[in-house]
Amino acid sequence: MILPGLILVSIYSYGPMIGLVMAFQDYDPVLGFFASEWVGLENFQFVFSLPNFSDVFWNTVSIAVLKIIAGLVVPITIAILLNEIGKSMIKRSVQTLIYLPHFLSWVILGGILIDILSPSTGIVSKMLTALGINPPFFLGDNNWFPSVLVASNTWKEFGFSTIVYLAAISGINQSLYEAAAVDGAKKWRQIWHITLPGMRPIIILMATLSLGSVLNAGFDQVFNLYSPIVYESGDIIDTFVYRLGLLEAQYGVATAIGLFQSIISFGLISLSYFLAYRWANYRIF
Repeated sequence: MILPGLILVSIYSYGPMIGLVMAFQDYDPVLGFFASEWVGLENFQFVFSLPNFSDVFWNTVSIAVLKIIAGLVVPITIAILLNEIGKSMIKRSVQTLIYLPHFLSWVILGGILIDILSPSTGIVSKMLTALGINPPFFLGDNNWFPSVLVASNTWKEFGFSTIVYLAAISGINQSLYEAAAVDGAKKWRQIWHITLPGMRPIIILMATLSLGSVLNAGFDQVFNLYSPIVYESGDIIDTFVYRLGLLEAQYGVATAIGLFQSIISFGLISLSYFLAYRWANYRIF
């Protein structure tokens, strides 16, 4: 049963790794991997000397870290609030509504956000104008663009992530709440002293496993929302590689950046699994 999966992974994940040799070549598609000029570490030296590479790197890290934080805080909060809803019909309806964006692609959501946040015709701009506030250009202002990325990604994914935390809450012994109620503990005390401690193992697990995505700020989202005027604050490693490799045909340089990103991500993923095993007793096998 596992054989088809292994075949697909071998073809589409491990097979293309032969192309990593381009990171050490002045790659020419006509000459191919075996005849292109070998340049050693020159591509890496060129990448690190680019004046905007440090900005791209820190944009990637800052946006990804903010997404991770928001992706932990918001689902945990919503899961606790949903757990307190007594009527199951209302609870299921709310769950369905907040899960829906997860199943939509960023091509669709990107178009929706562009329409909503348009400075001239967007509903947000019209509401701000009605309140006497000059609406900013959310997708064209370097001060606002990272916040839009974090907020929209959280809106898309928090509903699905909430499932994990609701499952953790459902595993808490209900007699603890009964005992706390008898002792006079109100809802907030019960949440603080029973619900959150009961969720602690899964919170630690999700937080540590998310370390592996520190250099993954979301290519699909950024690619569908950004423009040259927000490169300063919104350009990330993945979009930078896309422009260098596919638009400017600097294959060796783009591969060098991708390899650099992969090495750091591999180290972070290894660290995250070690921490997950150490703190949450999580094992892959």
